[in-house]
Formats: sequence, structure tokens, C-alpha cells
Amino acid sequence: MDKAGCSEKINEVSPLKCAFAIFDADFFNDTKIAEIEQGATELNIPISRANRKLVASINGGLHDPPYLVFNPEWGNEQVQSRSKRFSYPSLSGIERPESEEDIAFMTVLELGELIKTKQITSEELTRIFLHRLKRYNHVLEAVVTCTEELAYKQAKEADEMLARGIYLGPLHGIPYGLKDIISVPQYKTTWGSRTFKDQVLNIEASVYKKLKSAGAVLVAKLATGSLAYSDIWFGGRTRNPWNIMKYSSGSSSGSAASTSAGMVPFAIGSETCGSITSPAARCGVTALRPTFGAVGRTGVMSISESLVSPYHLHFMCYICFPYFVVESKYTYIQDKIGPFCRSAADCSIILDAILGKDPDDPSSKDISLDDPFSVDITNLTVGYLDDAEMEVVHILESKGVKMVPFKLNYTVNHVQGILNFTMDVDMLAHFDEWQRTGEDDFYEAQDQWPVELRRARVIPAVDYVQDLQYCSQAQRARGKLIREIRESFTVDAFIGSATDPEKVCMGNLVGMPVLIVPTGFTQISNPPPDGSRRRKTITTGIYAPPNHDHVALALGMAYQSVTEHHRQPPPIDDLGPNDVIVDSISTRGYQSSQTIP
Repeated sequence: MDKAGCSEKINEVSPLKCAFAIFDADFFNDTKIAEIEQGATELNIPISRANRKLVASINGGLHDPPYLVFNPEWGNEQVQSRSKRFSYPSLSGIERPESEEDIAFMTVLELGELIKTKQITSEELTRIFLHRLKRYNHVLEAVVTCTEELAYKQAKEADEMLARGIYLGPLHGIPYGLKDIISVPQYKTTWGSRTFKDQVLNIEASVYKKLKSAGAVLVAKLATGSLAYSDIWFGGRTRNPWNIMKYSSGSSSGSAASTSAGMVPFAIGSETCGSITSPAARCGVTALRPTFGAVGRTGVMSISESLVSPYHLHFMCYICFPYFVVESKYTYIQDKIGPFCRSAADCSIILDAILGKDPDDPSSKDISLDDPFSVDITNLTVGYLDDAEMEVVHILESKGVKMVPFKLNYTVNHVQGILNFTMDVDMLAHFDEWQRTGEDDFYEAQDQWPVELRRARVIPAVDYVQDLQYCSQAQRARGKLIREIRESFTVDAFIGSATDPEKVCMGNLVGMPVLIVPTGFTQISNPPPDGSRRRKTITTGIYAPPNHDHVALALGMAYQSVTEHHRQPPPIDDLGPNDVIVDSISTRGYQSSQTIP
């Protein structure tokens, strides 16, 4: 740019600096202000105008009221524990494989049977999975911290309890990993960010407490994209075990990759907008994004829980006859905690263990789900969208499910804009100091949170009220979307793409659970001349109404009962003669024709 152009740009920025001072946001330099102005012009203003046109063209606020309402409860009331648990199928005749590799890819139910019948100890299992975590992590970059000392302590306790005749259930002595936005006392909770890489939060997260009480053994804190965004974190970029020359996507990158690679039997991740669905699909594992509020979030880094005020979600769906109404009292837009597993049955087991009211999380609630192992799927009507994997449709139909073509009808045509408004403003509320002190300059990927949160600084309060949660156009538009989806949902569940951006945003906005299931593999694009075992995974999503996670799980179990896609191990040891792994941090190479040490 010439001198005259520079002067013109400075003259454009100067008035904006004065405006930012009024917002008490004069800490941005000229470059960042110009960037914000461009983002606001290209994104904020069009979305604000679209929302106003959709729901604010008539004065008085009588039409399309907001779905955010004040609730005076403090979230620490005493709630009765669930009285009914799922009835797990009994596995008989399960024998311990000779190979540790085969053990690593057994399901939770199968490993639980080995422990219950004392064919293997929890300490042995823990040793196997800790070894695999260390063996593969320098290539996958999926692990932040191995919790080795804690793991052996918990495994020893599990073995001693079993020796005394105390058996806690199918998770007794089973190793697992937690996404590193979930706090565990005495261990680092880094949020994937170099800014917080030495952070220790002496908070025992609710989901960790519940898994500990079920007898599970924590072996690792797993990678998350920095501040729960994408797959780039301060230690590298997490790779996809099915195609190690590619990446896992995020932000539950380590949970998906570690489960896929047999480094843990299951892992816990979270989703705000695609952070469970995308890495599960990319890495070819089964995973559940549950109904929001089904799992408590105490001790978990928050992105967007629509701040502190719950909204009433009345979700009506017509299931045969007559119709019924499900009311989800405490439901927010984002931040769902869910399992990554080998199978839908394993997802059911993990959900059963972590389900329920968290007294310190006002968004959580007691959901009395039906037992997914007892659902009669022949009574279900299931729709399939144009992008559904037809193998799933045909198999479910062969099992007696009524399958019908289906389409969701709604007029809100900017769901991603609504979600981004809500997510970015809420995230900025949680990381205001981080931005004000310039820590965002050290963020691992400058085109991600830093850009989005600078733009969020200038979203007008009338379009999204950050602190008081009164009427906002984006939330009114969201309310319209919920009503239209509710009226359109005339089936018990539907099958469709799990990763289509529109469905990801829509599903999160309306609180819809989805089960991601592997359905096959295809060749990678442009494989090496001598071939490669690397594959691209194919998956689909099974969607259900809020508080009907059991329907999606039952359908997933029915499909997986006659398929083997979910049982296939990825080719991390034997890729092909021309596949070379390049570490994203040190750029050291690994010949994939050799076993990774």
C-alpha cells in the first residue's frame, strides 16, 4: 500500500478507536480494529439485519418471544438420585485374547466381562493402555497428560474390591481418558492452550466423580484444540488414526483419535458446535452427543451455555398415536458432554454412568431415559434424509423398523449465524480478560478464536444481550427455529449426515441428541502408487428428539448387531511403503512401513 493509502486507512481507523474507547475496549491496535471492522461489516451486520427482519419487524414483542427466561434457582437444591438404571446384556463365553492388540480393541462390555470373570485384572488392562498411549502419542499427538500414578492407584483399588466380592458394574476397572477441558485435582487442565498449559484446577469435575464411583480408571487427559476449537493445541495437531497424514478435526480431537487407535476403550469429549460429531466421524468411532443437561458440567471449561438463564424448550413430536409433549426445563444452546466408544452399546453404558442432575450445574437435570437395551424398535417409525447412508436404512428396515423418506421443514435460513452469535458472545464473556490483556496474540491459530472474539466485541446488545439476557433477536429467531423443527418432527428419529454444517448447527440450537455410527470406508484420494491402507471413514447420524437419546442408541445397537465397521482397527502400524508420517511440531519423519516404536 502506498503512503496515500496508508494515510487513508489510518484516517478510517481513528474514529473507530474513539468508538472502542466508549465501549471500554481501546486496547486493540489499528490492525485489529481494521480486522474487526471488516468482520462486523461482512458478518455481524448481515446476521443482525436478517434476525431483525425475521422476528423484529413488528413492534411490541408479542410475536416470536425469546426462549431465554430468568430462573431464580441457584442450582444447589437436593434432587433425588435416579432410581432406575439400564439393564445391560449378559455376555457369556468371552475369553481373553492372546494378543494385547486384540484386547485393546475389545468393547467395554467385553473387557468388563474379562474383569468380572477374573481373566484379567484392572492393573493389567491399565498397563496395556498406558503402553499404547505412550507408544502412539508421539505420532498422533492426542495425549496431554498420562495420569499414570492415579491410574495404577485406581486400578489397584478396583482389583482389591473385586477380590472382596464387590463389583461396581461394567465400568469396574475399565481405563478411559478425559478431554483436557475437564478438571481433575492435582493434574493439569490445560484447555489445549499454551496460555494455560501449566494450569492446575483443584476441582473434581462432576463427570469424573461419576466415572470414578462407577469404578472406571483414568489413564489420560486427552488433547483438545486450543480453548476447545479445532484440533490444533499447544503440543501439536492431533492426527486421524485412519489416515495419519491427515488430522482428526476437533475439538474433542484426542478423545476421538485415542479411542479409534485403541489407546483407551472409551473417552469423554464435549460439543458446542460439532466437537463430538466431527472428530468421531473423521476417526471412525461411535459417539453420542446427548441431550443438553443430561450430563452435568461442573469442572468443565465453558464456551456457550447461554450464560446463566435457562429457557423452556417444549419439544412436541408425534409418535404413532397419540401425540405427546416433552418439556426440557433446563436446556441451553451448547456444551454437551458425551462418550466416544467402540459401539452404541458402550455409549449406552457410559451415558448410564454419567447421566443425571449435577447439584452445582443449574443447567443439568434428571432425565429418566428409557432403557435403550429394552426398546422395541419394531414400534418405531424412522425417517431418512437425502444424505442418509442407505445401508443403515436397509438394515433397520430388515429388522422391522418402519423407514420413511423424511425432510425437516423450517424457514430460518441462517442457523449458523444464530449459533455463532450466541457462541462467540458467550465465549468472550468467559475470556474477556484473556482478550483485554493481549493473551489472544499467543493463541495457536490466529484465524480462529482471536478473530471471532474480536468481532464479538462489537455485536450490539440489542441483537444479543450479553449480561442481562433480556429479549434478543438472535434468540427469538432461535425460538422460531425450535417451534418449526418441533412441528416438522413427525417421526421417532431420523437418519442423516452427522457432519453437515447445517445439521450440526440446527441440532445444537434445538437441543437434539445424535448418535454417530461408522458405516464403512473408502480409498483415500490420490493414494501412493504402491497403495496404502489409509482410509477415509464413512459415518451417519441417528437423530432423536430431546430426552430420547435411548431411541438413537437402540437403533445404533440394532444396526451394529449385524455389521462390523465399528470393530475395525485403524492401520497405524502398517500403512504402506510410501506413507511417511511428518510430525507437525518437530517435522521429524516416520517411515510407516515400520512399526511405530
